[in-house]
Amino acid sequence: MTTEGSRLPREWVAAALRRERAKAGISLSELAKRAGIAKSTLSQLEAATGNPGIETLWALAVALGVPFSVLVESPAPAVTVIRAGEGPSMRAEDAPYVGTLFSAGPAGVRRDIYHGAMEPGAARESDPHIPGSVEHIVISTGRLLAGPRDETVELAPGDYMSYRGDVPHLYRALEPGTTFVLIMQHV
Repeated sequence: MTTEGSRLPREWVAAALRRERAKAGISLSELAKRAGIAKSTLSQLEAATGNPGIETLWALAVALGVPFSVLVESPAPAVTVIRAGEGPSMRAEDAPYVGTLFSAGPAGVRRDIYHGAMEPGAARESDPHIPGSVEHIVISTGRLLAGPRDETVELAPGDYMSYRGDVPHLYRALEPGTTFVLIMQHV
C-alpha cells in the first residue's frame, strides 16, 4: 500500500514512528535493521518525506511490537463518522487491494477495524503480524479467498472467518468489487 493517491497524511506516520521508536528506546539504525528496510527509508518516513507501502509499515509495526494501526491512526475526536470512501486509506504495492482504517483499538484494547476493497488479480500476501494476532473477516460483497497460506477458504457475502494473523496469510478477490470488514485482534 502506498500513501500516494490515498488520504493517509505522511505526518501521522512520521509522528507515530518517532513516538513508538522513542518508547522502544531504539535507534533509527536498529529499527531499520529489525524491519529489514534501509536506514535512509526510515529516516525519510520519520521526516514525513517518504511514501511508505503497507508492506514497509507492517514490517515497522512488527519490529516495534505494535499493531499496524498505531502507525496510521489519527487523533480521535469524541464522535467519529467515516463516510464511505473516506478515512485513512492505503493501496497495496503488488496486489489490487485498498485498506481503510475505521477504528484503532483504544489503550488497553488491542483491536483495529478496517474496510477492505479488492479486485481480482494478485493476492495480497501478508507476512505474520505481532505474536497473538487474530484476524476476523466478514464479507460484504463479492467473493474472497482468505486465510493462512496453507488453509485458505473461499468466502461469500455474509460469511465470517477468523484465523491466526501471526502466520503468513493472504487475501485474493475472486470477483470484481469484493469488499469486507477486517477486525485485527492483538493479544
